[in-house]
Amino acid sequence: MTSTQVSAAPAPPRLAVTMGDPAGIGPEITAAALAGVRARDADIVVVGDAARLRQAARLLGLTVAVETVATVGSAGGPGAGAEGAVRVLQTGGPTDHLPFGQVSADAGRASYGYVETAVRLALDGRLDGIVTAPIHKEAWHAAGIAHPDHTSTLAALTGAPRHAMMLANDELRTVLVTTHLPLSRALTEITAERVLGIVELAHDELRALGIASPRIAVAGVNPHAGEGGLFGDEEALAIRPAVEAARAAGIDASGPHPPDTVFMRARRGEFDIVVAQYHDQGLIPVKLLGIEEGVNATLGLPFVRTSVDHGTAFDLAGTGRADAGSLRYAIRSALGLVRARRGQSGGRAR
Repeated sequence: MTSTQVSAAPAPPRLAVTMGDPAGIGPEITAAALAGVRARDADIVVVGDAARLRQAARLLGLTVAVETVATVGSAGGPGAGAEGAVRVLQTGGPTDHLPFGQVSADAGRASYGYVETAVRLALDGRLDGIVTAPIHKEAWHAAGIAHPDHTSTLAALTGAPRHAMMLANDELRTVLVTTHLPLSRALTEITAERVLGIVELAHDELRALGIASPRIAVAGVNPHAGEGGLFGDEEALAIRPAVEAARAAGIDASGPHPPDTVFMRARRGEFDIVVAQYHDQGLIPVKLLGIEEGVNATLGLPFVRTSVDHGTAFDLAGTGRADAGSLRYAIRSALGLVRARRGQSGGRAR
């Protein structure tokens, strides 16, 4: 580079925050998390309803401006407007008339529309990632939405051939083989093919984040990982064959490990991620370490997606007492993941 050449600073990551269920705490935590975010650090637009966000800001006593924008990815970046303003891509009609803390089809339909719009923008290349505030599954069902959760919706809208839910904080990562299923059904869906697919996906995603040789621990599903078949045969029939196949493909996978100790070992640094077999097995250890410092990420998508690791908290909605810590963490995590995918962050991703 000559003395007259100047290296341009990289553009800040472009994110959308979907507002979540308007009857839950999503509008409040979104307003709180984005108040005062500097445009030079992150280019963020809310996909949601400006009227509900203004209402939420008043509940919180925030003086932040809430501005609507016509599009994202235009000159000046997504949501170009006043510095420090919460910028909103209005999606659907106003929702500030909906009562807080009540399941409704209208709220479910609105929150699904936010997700659908954000995904379309990301697939069009206008966003680097999406951060989602919580939706209410009953509200989606009431609205006739076919998908039960964010993860399956994102997979369907993007056509992702492989996808998985990962919960993580600064101490522990876990990725799930099965998610929102009754436990009796989840056990029938733990197959060697499915476990192997999740191991491969975790390996590829962690490598993309800068971990050269991810150490993947695969949890058993039964006490003591089956104790040689005394307490169940899922380990012998599905989990162990998947681990062996992964190792044969050059992946540093091990297990099945007893599920009552493998998360502790990962937290101590023996493993980079734990493959958990069902929802609560994987989520309880992460949430026990602190909901405010946890993030839900979807692996296998063509863009970054993170979310809070809690629900709509209808008992707190409209009170101004909801904690925005998990959403702030999800936004910081999304920014880090985008930079890692761009190859801008040094060192090991966490």
